Amino acid sequence: MNWIAIGTISDIPRRGARCVATPQGKIAVFRTADDEVFAIEDHCPHKGGPLSQGIVHGAAVTCPLHNWVISLETGKALGADEGAVRTIPVKREGERLFIALEALASRAA
Repeated sequence: MNWIAIGTISDIPRRGARCVATPQGKIAVFRTADDEVFAIEDHCPHKGGPLSQGIVHGAAVTCPLHNWVISLETGKALGADEGAVRTIPVKREGERLFIALEALASRAA
């Protein structure tokens, strides 16, 4: 995989997110309370709400528009809701974070 540097873990607040603009759209990069890092598309599968503005709890995020809960690990809606967003591989080397954009591009083709 071709890894693209996107910053450091300290750029993302615990239980928060930052966005990365890519040719395939905005990617939300999340940091959990346990310092795990996940990257998913920044739009809820329900109505397109900005997941990066949602509440992070455990390894999930709640959409700020209609309270859908999305797994940060799988990108799938949890509970009775159905739908999913694409996940993007993330790699951490010390403090530095990298994402693999070709994984997103290959799934879009």
